[in-house]
Amino acid sequence: MKNILLALSSAALAIFLSSCEPNANLGAYDAYNRPATKPQNPNNVRVKVSTNNQMVYVMEGNKPLLVMPVSVGKASTPTPKGNFTIYSKEEYRRANTHGYFKHSNGSYSRGYLRNKPAGTKFIGTPMPYWMEFKSAYGFHTGWMKHTPCTHGCIRMHHNVAPKFFKIVKTGTPVNIAYSQPEDQTIGRNVPRPVDAGPLPDFPIEYLVTNKVYKRHKPPTLK
Repeated sequence: MKNILLALSSAALAIFLSSCEPNANLGAYDAYNRPATKPQNPNNVRVKVSTNNQMVYVMEGNKPLLVMPVSVGKASTPTPKGNFTIYSKEEYRRANTHGYFKHSNGSYSRGYLRNKPAGTKFIGTPMPYWMEFKSAYGFHTGWMKHTPCTHGCIRMHHNVAPKFFKIVKTGTPVNIAYSQPEDQTIGRNVPRPVDAGPLPDFPIEYLVTNKVYKRHKPPTLK
């Protein structure tokens, strides 16, 4: 009986993950990556964000260290524009306003901290490789779409985010604008990951563990 239940549980999880695959191709999404180069002088690194092209250019002088597609804020919750500075970095970041509630019987539910059910433990939504440039706004790993879809943060692919995290340091300047000159040069024809479509998700039992922070490929820099 135990083996039968285990088999049924595994089958249910497989069906769940299959139904949540972005465009039925989670494998292609997970295979996506972008090359990155280590800076010669980290103090000369700057970040340029094009919200229209949904592209980030990590530059050292005129040399691109990393060019990566991202997802930016939708029209109702836009990514702020202007000049900023990275002032906080946290690899194992969790949200402090929304996430999951662990109930006394071991089950989980989702919601906002302000609506926390009595007697539950709150665990924030994972936001790996968090780099904050304005209060409550930052770069972080998250499911990516081809159209603006976030609440203002800048989402990165899970294989590329740790590279960005290694290149950028506290104090790195960030310029966010509707467009950047690089859109017409190094930002053209950059391959994007498979559109996540209806944002998929993994079982909460997985999302509340630290395994979610290590889902990426090794972040190798040239």
